[in-house]
Amino acid sequence: MEQNATLMQQNQNALQSLEAARANSETTQRQLMEILAATRGTSGASSSNAAQPAAEWSLESFLQHRPAKFSGKCLPDEADQWLRDMERIYNAKRCSDDNRLAFTKYLLTGEASHWWTSMKAILTDAKSPITWAVFRNKFYEEYFPDSVRYAKEVEFLQLVQGAKTVSEYTNTFKHLLRFNTMATSEVWQCRKFENGLRSDLKVLISSLCIRSFPAMVERTKVLEKNMAEAEQQKNQQATRGPILSRTNLNRNRTPYARPVQSSGSQALVVAGQSGQQGAIKCFQCGGPHFRSVCPQLVGGKYCTRCRRNGHLEKECNMGGRAIMRPPNA
Repeated sequence: MEQNATLMQQNQNALQSLEAARANSETTQRQLMEILAATRGTSGASSSNAAQPAAEWSLESFLQHRPAKFSGKCLPDEADQWLRDMERIYNAKRCSDDNRLAFTKYLLTGEASHWWTSMKAILTDAKSPITWAVFRNKFYEEYFPDSVRYAKEVEFLQLVQGAKTVSEYTNTFKHLLRFNTMATSEVWQCRKFENGLRSDLKVLISSLCIRSFPAMVERTKVLEKNMAEAEQQKNQQATRGPILSRTNLNRNRTPYARPVQSSGSQALVVAGQSGQQGAIKCFQCGGPHFRSVCPQLVGGKYCTRCRRNGHLEKECNMGGRAIMRPPNA
C-alpha cells in the first residue's frame, strides 16, 4: 500500500510537471507568433514605403528632356502637336496634375504667357478651380478650336492623291488621320487610302486585296516607280522613231531628179531642194549638158576645169583662170 501510494504521488508530480511544461510551450509559441507578426508588419511597411517614389519629379528633371517652349505664333495643328508632346512626357514620368500645370505654365512665352495670365485672372474672379483639365480645355479653345478640328476632319475624309506623289499623299494621309473622330481599323484605313489614289494606280492596287496599311503604301510606291520607268522608256522610243524614219527615207531617196521643162528652158530639181530650179548639169562629168550627150560617153574628152572639149582635167593647163572663162556654147 505504501509503495502504491508512493507511485501515485510520483505520477501526480509527473503530470503536474507535464502540464507546466505544456503551458510554458504554449506561452513560448504565442510569443513567437507575436514576434513573427510584428516582423511581417514591419517588412510590409518598409516594402510599401520603398514602392513609393522617394521624391516628386522636379522642374530640373523635367527640363532635362529639353521640352519645346510655346509662344502661340504657330498653326493650330502645330499647337495640338506641342501639347501632345508634353502629355507624352508627363505620362511617361507619371507626373501629377499639379506638376503638369506648373511645368506647362513655365514653358509658355510671349503671347501665350500673356494669354494664360489674363485667363487665370478670369478664372480667379469666377472662383473656378484652376486644374490641369481646365488649362487643357482653355488651351484648345484658344489655339485649336473645334471649328479647325472639324475642318481638318473634313479635309481628311475628302483627301485624294491628285497631282501628289505617293510619298506626299501618304504623309498628308497620316497627318490628317489623327483628326478623324470616327472609329477606324486598319482595313478601313487601307480602303480610304486606296479610294484616294489616282485611277491608274487604284486599278492595279485594288486587285491585290491588301489589308495591311504599311504593305499597301510600300506596294503603291513600287507600282508608281515602275509606271514612271515605263512611261520614260515610251517617251524615249517616241523621240527616236521619227529620226530613224527620216534616215531611212533619205537613204532610199534617189540622188537626183529628172530634169523638167519649165517656160521653154530645161531645169534640174536638185536633191534635197524640192521646188527650186538649178543649172543643167551632167551627172557623168559635171558639164553643162545632159548625160545623154556627154562627150565621155560618146568617146570624146571634156575638161571639167575649163569646160572645154579635147582634153581631160588632168591635162588642162589653165589653172585658176579656167573659172573666169565662159563655158562652151
